[in-house]
Amino acid sequence: MPLDVNDLVAFYASPLGDVARRLIGRVLRQRWDNCRRLSILGVGFAGPLLERFRDEAERTFAFMPAEVGVAPWPTQGRGAIALVALDMLPLPDASIDRALIVHGLETAEHPGAVLEEVWRVLAPEGRALLVVPSRRGVWARVDGTPFGQGLPYSKGQLRELMRETLFSPVYWGEALYAPPFRRRFFLNSATAIERLGAALGLPFAGVHIVEATKQLYRPVGVRRVARREQPALQTGLAPVAHRQAARRV
Repeated sequence: MPLDVNDLVAFYASPLGDVARRLIGRVLRQRWDNCRRLSILGVGFAGPLLERFRDEAERTFAFMPAEVGVAPWPTQGRGAIALVALDMLPLPDASIDRALIVHGLETAEHPGAVLEEVWRVLAPEGRALLVVPSRRGVWARVDGTPFGQGLPYSKGQLRELMRETLFSPVYWGEALYAPPFRRRFFLNSATAIERLGAALGLPFAGVHIVEATKQLYRPVGVRRVARREQPALQTGLAPVAHRQAARRV
């Protein structure tokens, strides 16, 4: 069952959603601590987490799935979001430097096709960060949050999905050790619980956070996920890093 944009907006505007954004965002920022001169694409409902990179990156924009609906992003200034089919991204090949995927896989009908499209639009040295609900986490068992919708993943399932779509994990992390409870005590204690859970490596974190790079050659025995062709939204678009390298030549 697809997520609904109104539910997503309401969740991230709530105290519990703010806690989730902060706890996940801290891990994302540790991985991407320098995004200057880079283009970053958000896939799914990435706006609340993409926001922390907007002032630093050269370009940030977001795609939301057509079946979910679209919410304005950013909330102030010029809009940088579009409603698309996630398995037919309207971008040229190798046109972005980074992709942040949040609420983009767990309810997708064909998650492999979504990842293969992300692979296609990433530059050869590009990286993707995936935020995906964990099967072992408490958050996947609570219907009142977006992380309790759709299909949660085990680490093995996520590894296999990335293998099939030619992504190589370079970092495995987790977040949301704090439980999805809305009482003030748990909200106020969330940061302390998160630090304790991460330090002890507890097995019930709410989400996997995986950073991956592109494999440029297909290993023997790995099938290709079929995808449909889609015209490019901007035929002249190129990853920022590539454009600047070209200027120096």
